[in-house]
Amino acid sequence: MNFDVEKIRAEFPILAREVYGKPLVYLDSGATAQKPRQVIEAVDRIHCELNANVHRGVHWLSEQTTELYEEARGRIADFIGAASREEVVFTAGATSALNTVAYAWGERFVEAGDNIVVSEMEHHSNIVPWQLLAERKGAEIRVLPFGDDGALRTELLPTIVDARTRVVAVTQASNVLGTRPDLRPIVDAAHAVGAIAVVDGCQGVVHGGVDVRALDCDFYAFSGHKLYGPTGIGVLYGKRELLERMPPFLGGGDMVDRVSFERTTYAPVPLRFEAGTANFIGAIGLGEAVRFVRQFDPAAIEAHEGALLARATERLSAIDGLRIYGTTPGKCAIVSFDIEGVHPYDLGMILDKLGIAIRTGQHCAEPVMTHYGVTGMCRASFALYNTLSEVDALAAGVQRAVRMLR
Repeated sequence: MNFDVEKIRAEFPILAREVYGKPLVYLDSGATAQKPRQVIEAVDRIHCELNANVHRGVHWLSEQTTELYEEARGRIADFIGAASREEVVFTAGATSALNTVAYAWGERFVEAGDNIVVSEMEHHSNIVPWQLLAERKGAEIRVLPFGDDGALRTELLPTIVDARTRVVAVTQASNVLGTRPDLRPIVDAAHAVGAIAVVDGCQGVVHGGVDVRALDCDFYAFSGHKLYGPTGIGVLYGKRELLERMPPFLGGGDMVDRVSFERTTYAPVPLRFEAGTANFIGAIGLGEAVRFVRQFDPAAIEAHEGALLARATERLSAIDGLRIYGTTPGKCAIVSFDIEGVHPYDLGMILDKLGIAIRTGQHCAEPVMTHYGVTGMCRASFALYNTLSEVDALAAGVQRAVRMLR
C-alpha cells in the first residue's frame, strides 16, 4: 500500500464517526491508537471461527489457533529484530512486561547496596516496578536527569552508573516530551559495569521502530494497543540467555513442564513467562497490526509524522502564552503544552466539544511535571492516520478555547 493518508484513514472505521456533531479529530494515539479494519476483522474471525485455547488441545480449533498464535510471535520477533521467536514473551502490556523483569530478574540478581538507574522522563511503569524492587532488596534508585529542552543528560552517566549498578531503565521515546534519547551511550554505560539495559519501547516502537539486536538492549517492552493492536496484550523482548537464567514470575497454566507436590519443573522460554490462559486473541491481533504497519515504508511514516509535528509546533507556538515542552531535534510526533492562565482540563473539555480528542493531566509521568513545576499539561499525539487539516483544527480549537477561557 502506498502512503496515501486518506486511503489509510479509510482503513480505520472509527475515524469516520462524529462527536457532538463534529468530525472526530483523534489526537490521543500516544495513549491508545485506533485499530485498522484488518485487526478488527482478525479478532472477530478468531471469536467467530477459531476460539480455542492454545498449546493444550489436539482438536482442530486448538491446533489452528496455536499455529496463528506462534505465527504472530514469529512476525513480532522479525519486526523488532529479535534473534529468535523464543525471545518474544507475550504479556498483558508493557507494564506487565517491565514488572516481569523487575521481579523475575531483580529478585535473583539485585542485592542490598546495589543501585538501579532510571531516567527522569520515564513513564510510571518504568519507575514504580524498580522502586518496589529497591524497597524489597535494600537497593538505591538513582535518577538520570534531563534538561529543560527535554534532552537526557547522558554526560552525567559516569557520575551515576558505577560498579554497583545492576539496572539502567530508560525510554526509547518520551510519552510527554517526544524526546528520542540516543540510547547507545546509555546501553554502553550499563554494559560497561555489567548492568542490564531495560528499554520502554511503547512510543519508540511506533515512532521509528526498533532493532533490538542493533540496539543491544537486554530487555525491551511495548504495548499492543499503542501499535494499532488490541488492548490487554504486550511484548517483553529479552535476550535468550537472560530469560533462561530468570525464574518464573507467575505460576500455573502454560508455564509448567511437570507438576508434583514434591517438585515442579518449568517450560522452556518463552512459555515459562506466559502463565495461565494466553491472551491468544490479543496476540494474534497484534501480529495482524504488525502486518498492517509493515505495508508502509518506515521512512514514509516518519516523514508524514514529521510534517504533522512541524505544522503543530508552528501553529501552536504562535498562540499567545502557549509553551511547548520538549524541543529536542528529532523528537517524535508528540506535542505537550500548557497555556498561561488556562487549566489543561478546561482546555481539553472545550476541545472535546469541538470533536477534538487530546490528553490532559500528568500523562503517567509525574516527575516530568515536577521538573517543570506544573501540575499538568495538554498533549496532542499524532499517528500515521492524522492529517495536516486536523493539526489546523487543533490550533484553531485551542485559539477559540483561549478566547473563551480568558
